Amino acid sequence: IIKRSGILEYVDPGEHEVGGLEKLTNWLRTRKEAFTSEAEDYGLEYPRGILLLGFPGCGKSLTAVHTAKTWNYPLLRFDIGRAFGSLVGESERNMRQALKIAEAISPCILWIDEIEKGLSGIESSGQTDGGTSARVLGTFLTWMQEKTAPVFVLATSNNIDRMPPELTRKGRFDEIFFVDLPNKESRMEIFQIHLGNKPNESVDNLSSFDMDFLSEISSGFTGAEIKQAVIEGMHVAFSEGRKLSQEDVTKALESTYPMYMTMRGAIENMRLRKGKMYKSAEEGDS
Repeated sequence: IIKRSGILEYVDPGEHEVGGLEKLTNWLRTRKEAFTSEAEDYGLEYPRGILLLGFPGCGKSLTAVHTAKTWNYPLLRFDIGRAFGSLVGESERNMRQALKIAEAISPCILWIDEIEKGLSGIESSGQTDGGTSARVLGTFLTWMQEKTAPVFVLATSNNIDRMPPELTRKGRFDEIFFVDLPNKESRMEIFQIHLGNKPNESVDNLSSFDMDFLSEISSGFTGAEIKQAVIEGMHVAFSEGRKLSQEDVTKALESTYPMYMTMRGAIENMRLRKGKMYKSAEEGDS
């Protein structure tokens, strides 16, 4: 049914760990049993969903996959851009069909990645597409407000300023979390994850790596950049017929130009609203 729709995609969560993001993972852990019959007897309402806001590579999409794995619910990725069709009324019909399928499969997690891109152009919808984008958004907002099926919406966004204000108002999502650049403790966890899951042929044991040093020199790096540095170091070590060393990872980090160097202004602007418009996803300062 999912494949035939052409709009939704079933995602196999596999084995994924998330480094850091303690506040976010604790929030999700607290609501893990909220879809059970016991919770219904208790009088508990189903969680509506959350919006994860932050920079590319900081773990938003990974959190969606990790949540599906820990909750043990189906994960459906919804690309809103696929819902738009060329015929009059087709886009709205596709949106309603996708939401009906999610409800039929519930309890499930509906993952909408980079939601602001799928809904871009709302402001000028009347002049550019005959109001189609606005009607699609309206259909989605009405469903979010009135849905009774246990469908947990997990949306991610790289830029909240490009999102329609109707979508971010209180009540649409249970909470909005800001996923900042990982702090030192979180970077240490990320290194332990990406170095600890390697086979003995490439890494003997974690004791040969100074995690404190690596997390110190990777200040300002995203989780994705740390992962890529480990992969780059492994390529060098493999080509030379030896195991991965700390020097390999260090050189890879030193040759990386981190994202925060080019996005410093945007990062600082989003941090100004942390604690006011949205909650921080992890403990401590970034």
